[in-house]
Amino acid sequence: MDEKRDLLRHMLAALAYRTAKALRGTPDGFGDFRPAPDVRNPRELVRHMTSVLGYARTFFVGGEFRPTPLDTLGEEVDRFHGILKSLSDHFATSAFASVSPEQLLQGPLCDAMSHAGQLAALRRLFGSPVPPENFVFAGVSVDNLTADQPEPAAPDEEWHTPAGDQAWTEPRP
Repeated sequence: MDEKRDLLRHMLAALAYRTAKALRGTPDGFGDFRPAPDVRNPRELVRHMTSVLGYARTFFVGGEFRPTPLDTLGEEVDRFHGILKSLSDHFATSAFASVSPEQLLQGPLCDAMSHAGQLAALRRLFGSPVPPENFVFAGVSVDNLTADQPEPAAPDEEWHTPAGDQAWTEPRP
């Protein structure tokens, strides 16, 4: 069971890393960007990510978790990283009773990770794409579930935005 706990905690750390990467250096107005009428904006997406992780936490603490909307993307991001930490602590120490680690992975954790990808896609639609990197070498750590994540360890050597200007030029390690 310790290996499963470790893997779930690592998944949360990868989620923290990828979400922070998608949100690093976002331009003004991004939090409220809505590319179509029925599409969640980034602030709403982060709140939804918090909601599904809070739902996962209810399997350890009981009750319901329905986060109220906060005023800014920054506030939503802070709350998101707080729920990551809380859930990771439960994964490390609490008993899995009514659901298995696999069910938590296939449900709320994968759901939240898919939304991290949506945030990156919204960045591209907003005209501020996220530079690519090789995530195998990313500095993901279960001890860091904050928004303050390390810079890419293996960014693409050369990357151009759709407009053609070079956006990332640091060499790979």
